[in-house]
Amino acid sequence: MTFLLYFTGLLFIGTIAAFVAFPLLSPSEEREAPAEPDSQATRWEKQKADAYAALKEAELDLQMGKLTDADYQSLREKYEARALEALAQLDRLSQAKEKTGPGRRPVLS
Repeated sequence: MTFLLYFTGLLFIGTIAAFVAFPLLSPSEEREAPAEPDSQATRWEKQKADAYAALKEAELDLQMGKLTDADYQSLREKYEARALEALAQLDRLSQAKEKTGPGRRPVLS
């Protein structure tokens, strides 16, 4: 009787372990598919949005007293520079797109 109880428990634990481990051991479609490269405009838009979000978060941290004025100024300069870079690149891309016309792809260097 005791052997049957232990065997049933072991079988139950093994079934649960296999159920939990199956997604980790099976190949996934997401892992095999390479990520599609983002366009340059999407990349710069994301950098701009991230920089704006970081600026807002730094300002909130300053108001809450988590940052000193010197730390806030340092973070602000860093993220403003990133946002300005993204804006400049987006402007350059839009100008290149206007010059090439609607049917042609811009050549970027």
